[in-house]
Amino acid sequence: MDGNFNENDLSRVVEADRAHVWHHLSQHKQYMNDDKSAQVDPRIIVEGKGLRVWDQRGKEHIDAVAGGVWTVNVGYGRERIANAVRDQLVKLNFFGGTAGSIPGSIFSEMLIDKMPGMTRVYYASSGSEANEKGFKMVRQIAHKRYGGKKNKVLYRDRDYHGGTIGTMAAGGQDERNAQYGPFPDGFIRVPHCLEYRKHEQDGAPDANYGVWAANQIEEVILREGPDTVGSLCLEPVTAGGGVITPPTGYWERVREICDKYDILLHIDEVVCGVGRTGTWFGYQHYGIQPDIVTMAKGVASGYAAISCCVTTEKVFDMFKDDATDHLNYFRDISTFGGCTAGPAAAIENMRIIEEEDLLANTIAMGDYMLDQLAALQDKHAVIGQVRGKGLFLGAELVEDRITKEPIHEKIVGQVVADCMSQGVIIGATNRSVPGKNNTLCFSPALIATKDDINQIVSAVDGALGRVFG
Repeated sequence: MDGNFNENDLSRVVEADRAHVWHHLSQHKQYMNDDKSAQVDPRIIVEGKGLRVWDQRGKEHIDAVAGGVWTVNVGYGRERIANAVRDQLVKLNFFGGTAGSIPGSIFSEMLIDKMPGMTRVYYASSGSEANEKGFKMVRQIAHKRYGGKKNKVLYRDRDYHGGTIGTMAAGGQDERNAQYGPFPDGFIRVPHCLEYRKHEQDGAPDANYGVWAANQIEEVILREGPDTVGSLCLEPVTAGGGVITPPTGYWERVREICDKYDILLHIDEVVCGVGRTGTWFGYQHYGIQPDIVTMAKGVASGYAAISCCVTTEKVFDMFKDDATDHLNYFRDISTFGGCTAGPAAAIENMRIIEEEDLLANTIAMGDYMLDQLAALQDKHAVIGQVRGKGLFLGAELVEDRITKEPIHEKIVGQVVADCMSQGVIIGATNRSVPGKNNTLCFSPALIATKDDINQIVSAVDGALGRVFG
């Protein structure tokens, strides 16, 4: 670590953080306990390089979750991205999205080149916001073409689409949603597709589970009325709900169902997009064509805030078919969608992925890590299943492999804490699905090497041994 803070400066920083910063997903009592002997310091991440970060004490950590929330795809310390952002900000930092910008135009062309069948990019600043744009498009189309009736958005159990009230209404994680209702009407849940837990779903077959799971969506559509359903919003691989990879035949059947009932397929690539699973976008593993694709985290690897809601030309055309109607266009704005730093960073981020062949590395290292986790499964009976795609992997922890009873999330948290004490940051499903926050999560940067992965897996091995004895 070669940061510029001295010890006294960092002490001041810690105390300022303790007094004023409201951390995400955190219970702050531990930082502000009246019993000073029980009080802990908030962790301050001071510096990052490659896969590694250093805290205020100078302790080095391997970051196996790409910034804690699946974001820093190309790793820390990329000077060329920082320089591109700096140069762009000096030239033009912002102009509202009613006008274009040079980096916005260039990145849109680069992005669409990676997404055959998609043509239009709407810029915003967060994944939640991008998903809200998709929902608003569906609602406006319902009014423009279907008398307002075809307005319902279907979403899947265990999926997550954001932290706004609208996206939480489309959130399949009940603990994340608890105490934030009431939510807007018109958001309808469909069943999950986690084959490992098919024993919890009535009627789930042993064979062709993927097709069966997709058919459960059709049953919901028929129950609600196809003429009321405007879109189906799904993650290609469910992230915070347990790193759920879709079963064979699932996505192909989903696309058939959407075509059958004239339903827009909205794929949420906020986590999976821009390389995380080894393809530019997760849906591209399955040979399907979406109507709407949303993305955020890996678009610029956290070097600037940017999100995109990308559509087909068919969707775009529905907002310009009658220029005489003053309400006909998409009457939406995202203030910080006009920032030029986002697309400037995204351009360099995409170039790095291409020049360093990080998609190929993601596939190779993802396969290697999955094999190493499978070896851990052979060693530790507490691992019920390992799963994932590319460098987006999970290990579900269970009390018993026969009953598949989940390990309590407090004990899962002990595994995470043990790894942290070893200098390895891993993730876990966190207050998401009641009683099933039992999956360890791994998403190292796409630059990960075998040595990095060996260190991560070794830390998990040691933690499981100590926690479960």
